[in-house]
Amino acid sequence: MARRSPAPAPLDVRAAYAAHGAELYRFALRQLGDGGAAQDVVQEVFLRAWRASASYDPQLASLRTWLFAIARNVVVDEARRFAVRPWQRELTDDPATPPEAAADDRLVDAWVVEEALRRISAEHRTAIVQTHLRGRPYTEVAAELGVPVGTLRSRVFYGLKALRLALDEMGVEP
Repeated sequence: MARRSPAPAPLDVRAAYAAHGAELYRFALRQLGDGGAAQDVVQEVFLRAWRASASYDPQLASLRTWLFAIARNVVVDEARRFAVRPWQRELTDDPATPPEAAADDRLVDAWVVEEALRRISAEHRTAIVQTHLRGRPYTEVAAELGVPVGTLRSRVFYGLKALRLALDEMGVEP
């Protein structure tokens, strides 16, 4: 008889909000520059988290990473909503994006990518980090690893596919 893996513990939304709500609010506020929209984003993040709590797996990502991945998607949705109806934003706040918004977005993206890179094989991770993230030439990296350039290119190709799959599993939308 096959052993079943234990069902995931239900998400304690109240504890998650206490631990990460303020940080998610600041992130949304920096991204959108609108306090009301930031509150809406945080509310939507925890609503989505509560609805999808059965799909949360702490072995795949920390609760913080999972919530920020959801928040990133909600912020994108909210920004698109503002883009379609720009007059709504003008009714409440100044539409100018705060200067630190881009830095915060890059920081969250870096956390998410770092978590996804941990989930792929070491060979694929090394190939992607060396060629894409550090921008090193394929010939140089291949020589350092002692593999043909074609092998390195193959590792990068399949590594990027595995990375995309890992990001999908984490709930990150393109």
